[in-house]
Amino acid sequence: MNTHAPAQHTDVLIVGAGPTGLALAIDLARRGVDALVVERAGALFPGSRGKGLQPRTLEVLDDLGVHDAIRAAGASYPVGVIWQDGVRTGEHRMFDAAEPTEGAPYAEPWMVPQWRTQEILAARLAELGGEITFGRKLAGIEQDPEGVTATFVSGPPVRARYAVAADGGRSTVRRALGIGMTGESVDPSPMLVADVRIEGLDRDHMHVFPPAEGGGYLAIWPLASTDEFQVVAAFPEGTEPDLSLDGIRKVVGARSHLAPSDVTEVRWASDFRPRAAMADRFRDGRVFLAGDSAHVHSPAGGQGLNTSVQDAYNLGWKLAAVLSGEARASLLDSYEEERLPVAADMLGLSTRIHRGEARRGEATRQLGIGYRASALAVETRDGLAEEALRAGDRAPDGVRGGLRLFDEFRGTHWTLLTVGAGSDVAGLPEPSALPGLAEVRTVRIPSYEAYGDGVFLIRPDGYVGWAGTTAEGLASYAAAISG
Repeated sequence: MNTHAPAQHTDVLIVGAGPTGLALAIDLARRGVDALVVERAGALFPGSRGKGLQPRTLEVLDDLGVHDAIRAAGASYPVGVIWQDGVRTGEHRMFDAAEPTEGAPYAEPWMVPQWRTQEILAARLAELGGEITFGRKLAGIEQDPEGVTATFVSGPPVRARYAVAADGGRSTVRRALGIGMTGESVDPSPMLVADVRIEGLDRDHMHVFPPAEGGGYLAIWPLASTDEFQVVAAFPEGTEPDLSLDGIRKVVGARSHLAPSDVTEVRWASDFRPRAAMADRFRDGRVFLAGDSAHVHSPAGGQGLNTSVQDAYNLGWKLAAVLSGEARASLLDSYEEERLPVAADMLGLSTRIHRGEARRGEATRQLGIGYRASALAVETRDGLAEEALRAGDRAPDGVRGGLRLFDEFRGTHWTLLTVGAGSDVAGLPEPSALPGLAEVRTVRIPSYEAYGDGVFLIRPDGYVGWAGTTAEGLASYAAAISG
C-alpha cells in the first residue's frame, strides 16, 4: 500500500465494476462528470448470476444507450419443461404473461447472462471515454468536509469529491464506514449456480427436475446467445456443494435423466445461501451505497440486479447536478429517501416469491415503482381520480402529435411536458426561467389519457417531479432545487 504516492483525483470514485457501478459510471460520463471505476478483481465478473432484466430496467438501459445491444444479446424467458424419470410431465412459466402497451412498451423480462450485460455496459462506458481500473483492492476510506480519500492495497490513493460503494453484498466500503446490515436467512439450504456446457438438452426450454426422494431441486436454463446452460441446484442444509466438473456432473446425473458425461465443461460456478438484508442507511456523508452493498436479495424474484441498476439511475443525475453547481447539495438527501423504501419493498417481494407466497407478476416488472412520498414530488392538482398519474410516478411512453415521449425524454435533460389544455396555459415559463435544471426540453402534445391535461416536469430519470393544471409554482419548484 503506497500511501505516500500522489493521489489520483476524480469527481466520483465508484468502487465496483458490476452492473451498478457501470450503469452509474455511464450516467455520469454522459453528463460530463469525471468518474473513476475501480474493481478489486482482475476482470469483469464471469458468471451468469443476475440474468433477468425487468421491463423498468430495460427502459433505463434504453436511456443509457445500450438497449439495442441488450436485446441482441438476450431472449425472452423460455417456457419450462417439467421432467419426471426422463419423461416430460408438464410445463412451467416463470413469469405471468404481459402484453406491451403504449405507455409501457417493454412488457416482459429479458434474459441476458450477467457477464454479457456487464460487457455491454463496459463497452458503452468506453464509448463515452470512461474506463475501469482492475486489480484495485480497497484498503481504507476516509472523508472530510471537502471529499473522500481511498487507499488501496496497491497503487496510489484516490481523492474524490464523492464516492459510491457498488462493491457487492460483502462491501468493503460499507464495512469500513461501520454501516450495519440488517436481514435474515431466506433459506438455510445452500444453492449451486453454474454456467456449463451440456449435451442432450434442447435450448428452446428451461428444464425443471422436481426433487425425487432423497434428492433436491434442479433447474437448467439455456443462456441466450451462448452455447451454455445455467444450472441451479438446491442442497440440504449443512451441505457444501462441490463446484468442480465432477461434482456438478454427479448432481446432474443423480437428479435428471442426463448422463454425468453430458456435462462437458464448467465455465463458472458459485454457491450461496439465499438471504435478504439491507443496510441501515444508504449514505454516510460523501459516500453512498448502491446495489448489493445496500441490499441483498434472494434471486428467486429476479429483483436484485434490477433494483441495483435503478439505484445508480436515481443517483447519477443528482450527483451531476450537485457537482456542476446547478443544484444544492441537499438534493443528494433524496437518494436514500427515495431508494431505501423501494429496496425494502423489493426485498420483501423477493423473499415472498422464494417462499412461494407470491407470483412473479406485475410487481416484479417494477413499472409501478415511484416516489410519491419524496420531497422531489410536488403535486399541485386537486380532485384527481385514484388511478390518475401523479407527481412521483414513472412517466409513461406514448406517441402523440408525431412525437414518441421516450424519445423526447431520452438523455440528460429535464422535460417540460404540456398535455391537452395544458399546452395553451398562459405563463408557461421558458426553460431558461427554471433555475437549478441544467437543461430543459419543452414538449407539447395533444390530449393523452395516460397523463390527463396539464403541465408535467419530467425528471432526468423519467419520473414526474412536478405536476399542475397550470404552470403556477413550477419556477418555485426549480428554484428550491437550485437553492
